[in-house]
Amino acid sequence: MTTPGRKRKRAATAGQGARGDEPGEGGADEAAAFIAEQAKNLRELAGRHKLDVLHYLLGMTQLEAEEHIRLRSKRKLS
Repeated sequence: MTTPGRKRKRAATAGQGARGDEPGEGGADEAAAFIAEQAKNLRELAGRHKLDVLHYLLGMTQLEAEEHIRLRSKRKLS
């Protein structure tokens, strides 16, 4: 727990080193791909535990991230 006025420090995660190595630091497309993948994993977890609203919302999050990627790649082709 944190005390008022103090921010909690972010825990170090294995595989993440310098600032530029964090997911999403490579731009909007990379961030959207990372979000889509994580939303998919979390959606599966929510489904296994019958968390219906979370399952639905994470599915929408995944679809939105995938749509962003699809539309960006379409723009790059033209």
